Amino acid sequence: MTGRGTGDSPPPDRHVRAATAAAGSYVLDIDPRSAGWGYSALRILELSPGGSHLLGAGDSEWIVLPLSGGCAVQVEDRAMELRGRESVFAGVTDFAYVPRDVHARITSGAGGRFALAGAKCERRLLARYGPAPEVPVEHRGTGGCARTVHNFAAADSFECDRLIAVEVLTPGGNWSSYPPHKHDEHRPGEETRLEEIYYFEIEGPHGFGYQRVSPSRPGGTDLLAEVRSGDAVLVPDGWHGPSIAAPGHDMYYLNVMAGPGPEREWRICFHPDHTEGYR
Repeated sequence: MTGRGTGDSPPPDRHVRAATAAAGSYVLDIDPRSAGWGYSALRILELSPGGSHLLGAGDSEWIVLPLSGGCAVQVEDRAMELRGRESVFAGVTDFAYVPRDVHARITSGAGGRFALAGAKCERRLLARYGPAPEVPVEHRGTGGCARTVHNFAAADSFECDRLIAVEVLTPGGNWSSYPPHKHDEHRPGEETRLEEIYYFEIEGPHGFGYQRVSPSRPGGTDLLAEVRSGDAVLVPDGWHGPSIAAPGHDMYYLNVMAGPGPEREWRICFHPDHTEGYR
């Protein structure tokens, strides 16, 4: 496995296994420094019943996304109640946008598990609530490549400065993130450079899946990982896909993306060897 590091340091491990990147209140904490890149971040917060957590946004914008359970998010004088959901396999959820340079208090009466998807950014936008009924749901692919995408913070569905985030649900036995695609170059109108985090949850106590990232250039990221609930995969470059769900175990992943481009857009290039009949 190879990948890009910074300076003379070795590249970070691109397969982050559950519980290996915990920090403080977070069971998973990936920031630009630990990932070896410039923008994308993801934290997974677990709160016990009655629990509370103070998020310092710093120089990043954040989305608080319930994975299981609900919570309240207080940002300065703005209070947002998130109903949440039973699990990531139960459908779309509402969410809260937290701008940079603020503190947000997250509290949960019943407890729960919450993703904090972040991106280093320049503009400070307003704190906002994202209602579940307004989340665009897309059914992508057919047959063994069918999957469902929740475009809650896609580039064309919810305003952020740099952050792009979506959820993908892949039925057991199916492939998603296919054909392999990449977004590691800035080519106006054709491709945008985006760092990407895949965060996985797999249905069933013994569920698993596979994630492939193959090099798009010599020395690029080369990874084949068996993923389980709580794992993450970092994609700084390369063709990513397929994501493969084991039969009988539906696969969920949260994609968090951001990059240095002048426009917030998701433009990808498909692998030329694997496009026939699969888009």
